Amino acid sequence: MRVKDTLNLGKTKFPMRGKLPVTEAQRESVWEENKVYELRQKLNEGKPTFILHDGPPYANGNIHIGHAMNKISKDFIVRYKSMSGFRSPYVPGWDTHGLPIEHQLTKAGYDRKKMSLTEFRDLCRKYALEQVDKQCKDFKRLGVSGDWNHPYLTLDKEFEAAQIRVFGEFAKKGLLYQAKKPVYWSWSSESALAEAEVEYHDVTAKTAFFVEQVKDGKGDGKGVLDSDTYLVVWTTTPWTVPASEAVAVNAKFDYSVVKPANDDRKFVVATELLEGLAEKLGWDDYQVVKHVAGKDLEGLTTQHPYLDRELLVGVADYVTADAGTGLVHTAPGYGDDDYNFGKKYDLPIFAPINDQGVLTKENGDDFDGVFYQKADDISLQKLEDNNALLLEEPLKHSYPFDWRTKKPIIFRATDQWFVSIEKMRQNILDALENVKYHPEWGKVRLRNMIKDRGDWVISRQRVWGVPLPIFYAEDGTPIMEEETINHVADLFRKYGSNVWFERDAKDLLPEGYTNEHSPHGKFTKETDIMDVWFDSGSSHQGVLAERDYLTYPADLYLEGSDQYRGWFNSSLITSVVCSGHAPYKEIVSQGFTLDKRGNKMSKSQGNVIDPNKVVQQMGAEIIRLWVMSADTSADVRVSMGTFQQISEAYRKLRNTFRFLLANTSDFNASENTVSYEYMSSVDQYMLVKLNHFLEKMRADFDNYDFLDAYRLLINFVNNDLSAFYMNVAKDVLYIEPENSQTRRSMQTVFYDILLTMVKLLTPILPHTTEEVWSYMNEPEEFVQLTEIPEVRHFDGEEGLLDKWSEFMGVRSHVLKSLEEARNAKMIGKSLEAQVDLYVNEHNKELLESLDADVQLLLGVSKLNLHSLDEAAADADQYNDGIAVKVSVAPGETCQRCRMVKEDVGSDPAYPTLCARCAKVVRESFPETVDEGLEK
Repeated sequence: MRVKDTLNLGKTKFPMRGKLPVTEAQRESVWEENKVYELRQKLNEGKPTFILHDGPPYANGNIHIGHAMNKISKDFIVRYKSMSGFRSPYVPGWDTHGLPIEHQLTKAGYDRKKMSLTEFRDLCRKYALEQVDKQCKDFKRLGVSGDWNHPYLTLDKEFEAAQIRVFGEFAKKGLLYQAKKPVYWSWSSESALAEAEVEYHDVTAKTAFFVEQVKDGKGDGKGVLDSDTYLVVWTTTPWTVPASEAVAVNAKFDYSVVKPANDDRKFVVATELLEGLAEKLGWDDYQVVKHVAGKDLEGLTTQHPYLDRELLVGVADYVTADAGTGLVHTAPGYGDDDYNFGKKYDLPIFAPINDQGVLTKENGDDFDGVFYQKADDISLQKLEDNNALLLEEPLKHSYPFDWRTKKPIIFRATDQWFVSIEKMRQNILDALENVKYHPEWGKVRLRNMIKDRGDWVISRQRVWGVPLPIFYAEDGTPIMEEETINHVADLFRKYGSNVWFERDAKDLLPEGYTNEHSPHGKFTKETDIMDVWFDSGSSHQGVLAERDYLTYPADLYLEGSDQYRGWFNSSLITSVVCSGHAPYKEIVSQGFTLDKRGNKMSKSQGNVIDPNKVVQQMGAEIIRLWVMSADTSADVRVSMGTFQQISEAYRKLRNTFRFLLANTSDFNASENTVSYEYMSSVDQYMLVKLNHFLEKMRADFDNYDFLDAYRLLINFVNNDLSAFYMNVAKDVLYIEPENSQTRRSMQTVFYDILLTMVKLLTPILPHTTEEVWSYMNEPEEFVQLTEIPEVRHFDGEEGLLDKWSEFMGVRSHVLKSLEEARNAKMIGKSLEAQVDLYVNEHNKELLESLDADVQLLLGVSKLNLHSLDEAAADADQYNDGIAVKVSVAPGETCQRCRMVKEDVGSDPAYPTLCARCAKVVRESFPETVDEGLEK
């Protein structure tokens, strides 16, 4: 028999390398075949419910790393809750309507104007379902567990019907109105946009300082201004000057009437801006003729610089002295402030531009058919030709863009349907007070979004979406009655929203319906569709309230931080209108994924990371562990190098599992378990440490703080297990007799650590933990069908922890001295060392109270304890009553335990073994007494 054969070397077939790209997919197939998700739901029947409601990703294109971070984070929570005493079904969803899908069909060569609306909509539906199928496979491959066979899609008939009823609640409460007012208009999408569909980029605009001659100065010569006076007006959009109806001034400003020496005209500018303007406009020598209060300019009129139109001067608070002249060109059809100004003074709401951003003939012949961006130069030239242009200069500023097409948008007055936010703003603000936010600043952000939000334009001039269920009477009166809306909802539930485009208005109304505004019984229907944010924002009714196994409000919404103005926002508004409360009890918001330089990921920059490639190269577990390790509360930088680093952490976890499996392979929990009171002190300590670790991990999971959980995990594995307990364990597990109390005590803790970790990490690394589980002798077929362990506490555990924590300080001193001896080439491995430990009375009592083999805990071959006052001059002195001297251990190396001992060969039958090992071998392998041992 070889010496090696007398050791209890742990054995396991659990592979060191996971081959994750292959084995994960195989394991997922097994889960699907065995309906593990469904089995988990059945196990949880009757338990308290926890619902994480999925914010629907858009059904267009492959998933990106941000999608992966989002879905995996949700999976952590749902899996954890499902294993922690909750019924937590997860219904994934998709946003399936909207312009991007129309664009994709256009790019594919389809012309929606050459086919019927229903034909085009059918193509959109087909494309959307293809995208859903593609993304579904991607999400499932990431190990995300859910009801993938019954997701929710915003194009589902039941969802559309619920959305129509939500619309009906707005109508019933008088929150809908139609108006011609400026909205974000995307000429590239030919549709109005909501605030959530707009992003901002820096642009350089052409600005103009131009003049308008006073026409009515309130009494020529005796009034406020003479007719030979000109207002110096400023604009950042020269192309809108043909639509100018007024000049806005600030009532609180003082204005100067200035006569430059080199000009016959007198000019009016804000006094505060005069000095800078004089330099800019070349007025080296000028005279201030008079001062006029801003409020006194109200009611004056001026002559349009190149059109036959009289313009009004009015007052407005939005006029500032930050830039310009203090007098602002005002076109009520081209901006919110301008519109409100126009309504105040009863001015025409004039926006002579078409859906494609092309100016119409109402601007004048020179502008007819000109794209608005090119019209800047025409307008500037006309100002120049009429001696009205004082200065043109560039201005860099932030400007809104269509978030889908990445093209600039315009503000344009069009007939649209709006939701009045103002009427219910306080109710919405009150509702968000009852929500818990992670991070906490989310509350302030959402509150400010609602507080500052304008009315919500919900109409879109597109085809692929849910139609606005509005009818019009013969006299143009909109019809939005409970009876008509509910009838449309019933039709949608039966036929889908295509029925709106397939039937005439009369066939969409209830049978026998009449209305006093249509004496001849004739009706027309709205052709616009709803904003897609109204679609997804209705999901609390279309999904949570619709499905009897879900609950409303949901316990949690988790999405990116952009959803404070998107889904969090629209869902809150619709829920308050429908039910008077928020649709969620808690919100978790996450940052964006960025490249390693902090840049936003985009295909054009070539810095996008495809999760599928990471899965193919390294496995989904690496992405999942990365998500756990990332601070998702802020923007997250990620690169392929990040995943390489995470692979190292994964390898450490995997090897830890392997070590625990190997060293419990001969342990039967039902037969070999040692109860806590009979355990050795170090084992009790580790069992207490394990449960404290479990308690903190569960608290982090409960608070959705997976980053802190990751830190705890890595610290526990690296410091408590690898650097201490598993290192110490080798001398017990390998060396002691197989069934010795000392060995079984340690194996009991090992198995408890293994069982706890494999269950605790199942929400994070389900592929790996299921693989580990297959090597364990547990009754459940799948670890996903078990429960996260409950935290256990033990009598006197705080005192035990304090004692061992203090010992760890002593141990760290010894390890430092050993490292210095190693660096000095005195020793190689620590087992070659003898340590003389000099301690004060307190530390002596501490070491004795441990009731443990301190020499084994320090990993040295010989330990001598001395009083501190006996410390050798060359001992390493530490300040807390400890001195350490390291020397070479006397004796020979035992061929079995590898310790250097002076009693090697003391048993003549085993000349190469120390007395301890000889005793174990003689008792456990008596045949070796005569046969001897081979090397």
